[in-house]
Amino acid sequence: MNAVIIAVIVMLVLSLLRVNVVLALIAGAIIGGLTGGLTINQTIEVFTNGLGGSAEVALSYALLGGFAVSLSRTGLPNLLVEWVLGLVRKDGESSRKSYSKALIVFSILIIACFSQNVIPIHIAFIPILIPPLLTLMTELKIDRRLIASVLTFGLTAPYILLPVGFGKIFQGILATNMEQSGLKVQMSDIPIAMIIPTVGMVVGLLIAIFFSYRKKREYKEVEIVQVEKGVYSKVGIIFALISIIVALAVQLILESMIIGALAGIAILYLSGSIKWKEADDLLTNGMKMMAFIGFVMLAAFGFADVLKETGDVDSLVTQSAALIGGSKALAALLMLLVGLLVTMGIGSSFSTIPIIATIFVPLSLELGFSPMATIALVGTAAALGDAGSPASDSTLGPTAGLNADGQHNHIWDTCVPTFIHYNIPLIIFGWIATMSL
Repeated sequence: MNAVIIAVIVMLVLSLLRVNVVLALIAGAIIGGLTGGLTINQTIEVFTNGLGGSAEVALSYALLGGFAVSLSRTGLPNLLVEWVLGLVRKDGESSRKSYSKALIVFSILIIACFSQNVIPIHIAFIPILIPPLLTLMTELKIDRRLIASVLTFGLTAPYILLPVGFGKIFQGILATNMEQSGLKVQMSDIPIAMIIPTVGMVVGLLIAIFFSYRKKREYKEVEIVQVEKGVYSKVGIIFALISIIVALAVQLILESMIIGALAGIAILYLSGSIKWKEADDLLTNGMKMMAFIGFVMLAAFGFADVLKETGDVDSLVTQSAALIGGSKALAALLMLLVGLLVTMGIGSSFSTIPIIATIFVPLSLELGFSPMATIALVGTAAALGDAGSPASDSTLGPTAGLNADGQHNHIWDTCVPTFIHYNIPLIIFGWIATMSL
């Protein structure tokens, strides 16, 4: 049997059985390599050599984690919470509840979107920002499934479309792996190709806001974290904002998230916003927070290299093309569904790209898809499943914040709602993009 199929099945089954994703990728790579005719020593060597492909990405995540935790110490998140609460409350009571609900939803959406591109701190803001707002959400009877949907949209849609921050990482991995698989694409073409799939996510978000979760939902009033007013200094806030601007500017000018994150951290260090005696612990904790994503990416690159080395990728492409019978419509749908299964299994769209690009790009070329259609197909297939996967940081992050009082279920209140509202539209709109570009 084809080594690629065996390897992917092993990896998926182990992931769905809740085996650690890194271990599942390693096991899948070893079994795939042995099935493909490689010796155990050859498989390990190829896998190890492949790890270097995502070293830059892993280091970027680690440094961004450190930057995020350092920013939180300046008091900037406290200021944001105070600002939201100040807008929606009057003399301790909620005023104009419809307006207040809309303001909370809009504020969380903007902050979540910014966390991917403008202030690239990913999910680090959620456990800081969301728990202090839960009491107010309970007062307003806001359905937390709506907030989970809003957060997951903000954590995924921006990086799919915008080539800044985590979007730069995602699109860089996409371009690199497509080129390695036989199709060189321009980075500037990726945002254009991903517009239609992103529109699908916007449609899902609007359905969640205006139809699915617009009704009130009762929660018990539980005392959670209280916002300590004034726990920040004006100087600290100023330098936090300066560090964000510098980090973004350096990233854009030098096209390096590593140097951008270092520049932001340096501003916080030199300004005294972080105490020198605390700096080491802060950066270490931040790196730990993002380390798992980096390890998954490393393992995924090794996994992809083993599949390529077996030589079974070409035979799989040929067999798949014969099975599809030249039908582009059927091929696009099947590839999107495969992307959904793979990403649901490993929980990371970034790590999915090296796996599926190896198979999808040659198959797309053989079926006659245009370069833009191939970008849309591979990009959408990778993004599918990030929303809705129990192992994804795009669902784990929202649950961590919304379940601070024990009233938000990870599967039924985060994973199922986000799967329905984002994965289904992504399949539909991704298919439309692939067939029309």
